[in-house]
Amino acid sequence: MIDLSGVLALLPLAGAGFGVGFLVGLTGVGGGALMTPLLISSFGVPPSVAVGTDLLYASVTKTVGGWRHHVQENVDWPIVLRLAMGSLPASIILLAVIAYVPLDTEAMAAWIRYGLTFALPVSAVAIVLYPIMMKSHTNGNGSEGSPGREAATVLFGAALGLLVTLTSVGAGAIGVVVLALLFPALPAKRIVGSDIAHAVPLTLVAGAGHLGLGHVDFGILVALLVGSIPGILLGTRLAGVAPDWLLRPLLAMTCVMRRMRSSRNRT
Repeated sequence: MIDLSGVLALLPLAGAGFGVGFLVGLTGVGGGALMTPLLISSFGVPPSVAVGTDLLYASVTKTVGGWRHHVQENVDWPIVLRLAMGSLPASIILLAVIAYVPLDTEAMAAWIRYGLTFALPVSAVAIVLYPIMMKSHTNGNGSEGSPGREAATVLFGAALGLLVTLTSVGAGAIGVVVLALLFPALPAKRIVGSDIAHAVPLTLVAGAGHLGLGHVDFGILVALLVGSIPGILLGTRLAGVAPDWLLRPLLAMTCVMRRMRSSRNRT
């Protein structure tokens, strides 16, 4: 027998997934910055479970987007490799620290909230800057690969790996804006494609680590995917109907408000 009460309890989560997916489809960014705080503040999900579940959710949705960009040849794989050289080891190290350093639930929740306090405002600024940075790259014709820039890419990958593993926030808008600064001659579509392609292994490794730590709720994960996939498809179809200059500041403001609300809730 199907537990109808359990299914009905997941409907609000599917609705939240649809809403976030719709916004991501419209604007192209903001998934992690909205979903994790939403799970914590509106649904009372423990911060560690919200992060772990959102990471696996992101690994699924970003795999679809990453494959599309790969087919369209919009991925600069050397850049993805350098990012991964920093992000994946950093993610694994942080997961090992979480696993082997004794932290109770409240301490873990506090660290995640500290991370969100930093990540969400930064992500909000990145969401606003995103279209500006992309416009400045529309006439680019290639990437640049000086040793200093390559090292900076690896270091940024490491910082992003730590941030995403702790909070699930940052793999989208923050990554795009920093890559645009590091590679000013790279076309906008390749910046976006490379950022999404790098997010796939990062969210998968971080999500798998949190799964091993017991930080994933599969009921929530399925509900989010069921809601977000049609939301993303609808948002993508309607992209351009609503003015971008209005949507992005609203999305950024939502990130900041979610940060303020989630920081007040205690697990």
